[in-house]
Order: sequence, then structure tokens, then C-alpha cells
Amino acid sequence: MPFIHDDFLLSTAAARRLYHDYAAAEPILDYHNHLPPKDIAENRQFANLFEIWLEGDHYKWRAMRANGITEPFCTGDASPYEKFLAYARTVPQTLRNPLYHWTHLELARYFGITDLLNEASAPAIWEQANAQLPGLRAQDTLTKFQVRALCTTDDPADDLNWHRDIAASTLAVKVFPAYRPDKALRVDDPTALKAWMERLAITANTEISSYRTFLDALAKRHQDFHDLGCRVSDHGLATCFDTPADDAKSATIFDRARANIAATPAEHALFASTLMLHFGRWDAEKGWTKQLHLGARRNNNTRMFKQLGPDTGFDSMGDYRQADALCNYLDALDRENTLPRTIVYNNNPVDNYAFATAIGNFQDGSVAGKVQFGSGWWFLDQKEGMELQLNALSNCGLLARFVGMLTDSRSFMSFPRHEYFRRTLCNLLGRDMENGELPVDYGMVGGMVKNICYGNAREYLRLPGVE
Repeated sequence: MPFIHDDFLLSTAAARRLYHDYAAAEPILDYHNHLPPKDIAENRQFANLFEIWLEGDHYKWRAMRANGITEPFCTGDASPYEKFLAYARTVPQTLRNPLYHWTHLELARYFGITDLLNEASAPAIWEQANAQLPGLRAQDTLTKFQVRALCTTDDPADDLNWHRDIAASTLAVKVFPAYRPDKALRVDDPTALKAWMERLAITANTEISSYRTFLDALAKRHQDFHDLGCRVSDHGLATCFDTPADDAKSATIFDRARANIAATPAEHALFASTLMLHFGRWDAEKGWTKQLHLGARRNNNTRMFKQLGPDTGFDSMGDYRQADALCNYLDALDRENTLPRTIVYNNNPVDNYAFATAIGNFQDGSVAGKVQFGSGWWFLDQKEGMELQLNALSNCGLLARFVGMLTDSRSFMSFPRHEYFRRTLCNLLGRDMENGELPVDYGMVGGMVKNICYGNAREYLRLPGVE
């Protein structure tokens, strides 16, 4: 029997029935990823297995470095084949790391390859996969996995031209931008802020000469995103900002940043808090869903950050205090009746129960599951992390209203992560059924599984044209 088989991760008969009869056939709504819209618009043809699979994958780079692979074979100038061979040498050392599961699940689902990847099998796998790539362009990966819709991650200063091209194309899959204005908060780094504002002024087609015109430009881009079908925003923060907002003081801080005077930590917190309230109000006004990705400690290795830049595999879990700031931020919006649908994600399992209970404070009956505890994210998007999140949500809220999994990936070969999540979910519920902790009612439990896989996200996000 191959390692990746029909009942992979499904340890009971109930789990197998839940997965095969209720989960497997559900389409995918991938509402948070980092896929390049340019690649989708141009229907990129990948030249080799490296390009479609390893390019830009910092999960794999971290494992390779830990295995003694030097930087030329991770982010450097080694050839694509040499980088692939270096990863193949690493894979046997990843036992019990989720990369071992993902690697073989992806090879099986994209190419029908069930051999274990190692240094000996690598040349044949390279040739076998490359031979199939002409029929697996970027858009083919979306249709192959029944992706109904996906939301990329886009900066307000992005011109969105690739999204316009996709919207005007015949592609049946819906592709929407998601509004991520993190760089707007950078009054603590005036040089970076001013360079970014120059781009924002161009895409917003307006002059930015004051705090008010800065807000107007951001609001205009928010509307531009909405006009292209965007219904989701996203923020990647260490913690929420919950200093009482003050537009007058924020204007002074902004003017000082334009004069190359960096904001102090207290000033930065006030400015960011003020903008985050504006973003929340705009989201609520337009019926969007806000995503808060909280808790990553980024760019820890100064030497490698200077050499390679961000998002290259040198981030980790933070151990920040989260509960007070999260509840204070949500409460500030709720007091104004401007709290949008919100999904909160933690990057440290210590915060599971804090997040799972915090969402219950702001359910108001207007929308089922209005505030969501998001799926296991980043270092927690593996079997154990998923189970911990599912258990905390189940114990403190309503698992039945959960909006399910996403890839959070830059790779077109990451869609089997939805299958991985679905198998984990069904295994957890199937075990409960066989232990007598849930009724053996497949209509009820299986119906919940189907909704978590797709239906809940479709109803919750309300993306245009997505059925």
C-alpha cells in the first residue's frame, strides 16, 4: 500500500465514512492565500517542478537549512534541479514534520506519484512531474481541485490590473483581491512610509499632502477593491492596537513622519490604533469580513534579513499578551456598532482558549458565527495544531459555524492542505462517534462536515457570484 492511500489519516470506520461521503467532494473556497494574481491572469506555464513547487517556499527552506543545506540551494543561485535535489535529500529527515505529509500528498494529488521522495527517487520524480507540467498551468491547478473562489492578499498601493484582467477573462474560478493595509501603519519608519505613499498616491490618483488626504486615498482604494469584488480585508500584526484613537494627534504624528521624524512606540501605537478603527468602520459599512493574523515574531535573524529580506523563513511564534488588546479592539468597534464580521487567527497555541473565548464576547445574533476563531495558521496549520484549534473552538463555541480551512500559501501546489484539514477534521469527529461522544448520525455530523468544508465560508463571506 502506498504511503498516501485512500484512508490516509482516517483511523476509524466512522472517520472514513465522514471523509469519503461528506468531505472529499466539497469544492474549495480559499479565502486567504498569497498566490500572485499575475500568475493567474497570465495562466503561467511552469518550466519545471521547482517553479511550481519549491519557488518561494520558506517552509521548505527552514527544513533544508536545518538539514545542513547551504543558502545557494535555498534562495541562492543554484539551478532549479540542484535545489530540487537538495530538497529531496532533506525530505527523509522530515519524518514527523508536516512537510513529510504535505510533500507526498502534493506529489500524489498533482502528478499521481506515490513513490517516497528521497535522493535516489528524485531524478525519476523530476522527470515524471515535468512531463505533466504542460497540462498543469496556473489556472489548471484551480480547476483540478474544484476551487470555486480564492482571495489573494493585496496592498492598497497595488494597481489591481491583474485582478481586472482576471475578472474580464473567461476563467470560471472567482478570484478576488483582499485589502491588506499593514504598510499604512509605518510611521515608525518614515523612509519606508514615504516610499509606499508615493505608490499609493499613484494608484489612488490623488495627492497625499496631509493626514486627511492620506485617509482619503486609503478609503478610495478600499472602494476600488470593493468594486472588483473584494469582501475581505486582512492585517498581519504582532498584537491588536488598542490605544484610544485620536485623529488630531494622529495627524501630528503623520506630519512628523513626513518630516522624517520617526514615531515613538507610544505614538506608533496611537496612530495604528486610530487607523485600525477607520479600517474596521469601512469594512462594516461595506459588509466585508476582517481578518486579524496575530502573533508572529518576524525577521528574527538580522543578518539574514539584511541579506534576503522578509518572508524568507526567519519568522517564529511570538509570546505576546493577546487577550486584552484583542478584546479592547473588538469592543471599540462594537461600541460604535461598526464591528464587521471578523476572523481572528493566533500563531501560538498558548492563545487558543483566549481566542476561542474572546469571540463569544461579540456574537450579537445578527450573523451566525459573526466573530470566528480562524483555522490553525502558519506554524499551527498541521495535524496537531488543527486539532488543538478545533478542540478549543468546540469546547468554547460552535464548531458547526466554523468557516474552515485556507492555504495561506504562495504555492499553486498547496491546495491539498484543504484535504489534509478535512481528513484531520473527519478523523477527530469519527473518533468521537466511535467513542460514543457524538451520536452515530451521519446526516447530522456529516452535514456539519460539509458545511465546515465549504458551505459556511460561502454563506459567511458572501463573495459576489460564488454559489
